[in-house]
Amino acid sequence: MFTNFNRAKRVTAAVVACVASAAASAATSIDPPQAERVVTTTASGVQVYSCEYDAQHHLAWVFKSPQATLYDTSGHALIMHSAGPSWEAEDGSRIVGHVIAQTPSDTAASVPQLLLETRSTAVTGMLSVIRYVQRVNTVGGVMPAAPCSTEHQVGASPYLANYIFYK
Repeated sequence: MFTNFNRAKRVTAAVVACVASAAASAATSIDPPQAERVVTTTASGVQVYSCEYDAQHHLAWVFKSPQATLYDTSGHALIMHSAGPSWEAEDGSRIVGHVIAQTPSDTAASVPQLLLETRSTAVTGMLSVIRYVQRVNTVGGVMPAAPCSTEHQVGASPYLANYIFYK
């Protein structure tokens, strides 16, 4: 699962700098209640969309799942983020979350910033104590600009964000 550590070396200085700005994020509406910060990561990945028919039988992009790798401050791949939404650490610990608050991104044309409440779903480890995940400093990730034309067509939009894990 974490065989491509070369990816961590390609995390740009801008992405790593994003971690430093996470501490400055003051979006009070998405601050976790009575929680202690455990780790701050920088995510690099895509938001995946699928072309589906809506209620009026028109094709439109629908969010499907995130696919991202979360890096620590030294650029080490630490956590994989995928559908659920879920996060899985190298030690096999895994959490699944649900959104409890959101606020628009500070960057135009970017996915919103979120606060998610989580529950552990696997072995004891780094993530098993996590109660909240906060997604801040989002850049990109919105649905593809080009209209979709074929049912079940897949589109992916690159995004960056900081994920802060709290217990």
